[in-house]
Amino acid sequence: MRTETKIKIFNKLSGLLTDSLTSAAREQSLLNLRRKLEAIVPDIKEQYTAFKVDNEYLRAKVRNMHAFQISLVQPVVSQFESPTIVDIGDSAGTHIQYLKGLFSDSCSLKCLSVNLEKEAVEKVRQKGIEAIQARAENLVQYDVQADIFLCFEMLEHLMDPCRFLYELSMKTKARFLILTVPYVKKSRIGLYQIRNNRNEDFGAETTHIFELSPEDWKLLFRFTGWRVDHEVVYRQYPRKNWLRLTSYYWRKYDFEGFFGVRLIPDHSWSSRYQDWS
Repeated sequence: MRTETKIKIFNKLSGLLTDSLTSAAREQSLLNLRRKLEAIVPDIKEQYTAFKVDNEYLRAKVRNMHAFQISLVQPVVSQFESPTIVDIGDSAGTHIQYLKGLFSDSCSLKCLSVNLEKEAVEKVRQKGIEAIQARAENLVQYDVQADIFLCFEMLEHLMDPCRFLYELSMKTKARFLILTVPYVKKSRIGLYQIRNNRNEDFGAETTHIFELSPEDWKLLFRFTGWRVDHEVVYRQYPRKNWLRLTSYYWRKYDFEGFFGVRLIPDHSWSSRYQDWS
């Protein structure tokens, strides 16, 4: 297939998917928040280290995700006068910028960004946000405390999510842990590099290990010392118009959507497991 033809096909498909994302945001009451976030941080091109958000489709995809994630955080932040927020796996400081913009008139935020990658940490610091370079599983060794921990699209990248969740629950004073993960109906192992026999090195940022269903994630949360306070599934397509037909594409080539939860500490089950030590 000639390059020109491939470009035309991609442009038509990306346009359709962009329409799907915009319709999904409107249907799930995220479009107004998405526009507010765009005004606070107009440029998200450098959001990630592995690729640039440099076309309309990617901007709509990432903006929708950000609006979904911030919608989970907003009701919690408003409960505090001066909350400390730690964003674990933060690649650009964007969510902290959003929250400071949204709550600048109502409360004083103390924020910290955490990322394993040096480049991401430097990017965040250039925005005037405090950041540390650390592996998420080792975070408690730095005596990091927060009222609210954020973990957006990070848990599926961890080698030991159980230990990470348990130590946040037991060794910090967190009031809330807010996280999102890819939404899949049936649990699976990611590791697409190995699954597809790719002869290349790969790292944590581009590698999903555990992709679990909401039911299995919720079991894991209870096991590691958390209780679900609120949960919601965001879908990347609408369900009430013809663009729902794009759901086939999202399920096969991307993710149908994302699962978000607000968790609060609850050790009623984790305290019964005798081998954490």
